[in-house]
Amino acid sequence: MSFSTAAKNIETQAYVLDKPNDPFTLQDIILDEVRPNELLIEMKFSGICHTDLLVATGAIPTLQFPAILGHEGCGYIRSIGSAIKRKDLAIGDFVLLSFNTCGTCKQCSRGHPAYCLNGAALHMGAVRPSDGSSPARLKSDGRSVRSQFFGQSTFSKFTVVQESCVAMRYSFDPEGAAMFAALGCGFQTGAGTVLNVLKPQSDDSVVVFGLGGVGLSAVMAAKFLDVGRIIAVDIAKDRLEVARELGATDVIDSKATPDIAGKIRELTDGVGADFCIDCVGNVGIIESMIESLAKCGTAASVGVMPPGKRVALDPLKHLFENKRYIGVLEGDSDPPKFIPQLVEMQRSGRFPLEKLCTTYPWQDMERALKDMHDGKVIKPVLRWC
Repeated sequence: MSFSTAAKNIETQAYVLDKPNDPFTLQDIILDEVRPNELLIEMKFSGICHTDLLVATGAIPTLQFPAILGHEGCGYIRSIGSAIKRKDLAIGDFVLLSFNTCGTCKQCSRGHPAYCLNGAALHMGAVRPSDGSSPARLKSDGRSVRSQFFGQSTFSKFTVVQESCVAMRYSFDPEGAAMFAALGCGFQTGAGTVLNVLKPQSDDSVVVFGLGGVGLSAVMAAKFLDVGRIIAVDIAKDRLEVARELGATDVIDSKATPDIAGKIRELTDGVGADFCIDCVGNVGIIESMIESLAKCGTAASVGVMPPGKRVALDPLKHLFENKRYIGVLEGDSDPPKFIPQLVEMQRSGRFPLEKLCTTYPWQDMERALKDMHDGKVIKPVLRWC
């Protein structure tokens, strides 16, 4: 299928959420046009992230409904707006989608686009940044549908996106590209937290709490750096076994371990962990990981939780032991630079993303969500075509 740069009134299908806590329903939509600063993407694969499910509950009040979620995916460029000047993008290219940024604020200018000062509006507003409009409307009644979630809304067979994409410049089998779908968020979040932010050395210890796609990506990144002790923590025994296969030196079944901080100190010769990463977004886990830190250790929150939660810590102990507690978004990544690094790591065999993904036909969203909820899969990915 081909389109011109002036593509408009494109009929397609998308999973629409009519209001918070409703089911995702496949509906016919119409995309109004591809504007000069936008691209039209025919989706090949869409990753499903826990953030999508949290937002679907209405816990993030900035998003209005109806809306099309999804912020992980890959597919083909079918149209390019006339104002897109990037030389690395052409119609027909296979691209990986990532988060949108303004590109001009202080954080973007300093190479930290994950902390774009306009990021909250660009991601959760799910509308065009220029005028607050949406490219999509329901075919049934003409209602506008929020359809630029994180600048992309990948739960749609075709989607109009901002310039938040990375061209795939390696030879590969598109049918096997499901493993690349989540590079734009989940996988780069886990790996980037280790590679871009914490940067552990071989004589350090890293503890990862929560072994979904984000946590296991962090485990693989620590293994890539040849970190000497990598401790994986989860309640699911099968996830702990996967973590061992991917490089964890030790695992902790948190359901069977009443004193997790004590167990971590035991595994680290009594001193505690140099680095801890929470990939769950749970107050109790965060407090345990802070307690688990060694002197001069750093704990990083990566998992998303509803707003308004509070974490307790001992400020005096925090001070005297020089501990750090930080938040990390998107692995502090610059996607056009970092995603190709992750692809190269995968191609070298040292970042085996393919072990994390389970692919579902695009009609099977309900089954993918149930399997994700039941812990049967690590990263569910919808295959569109």
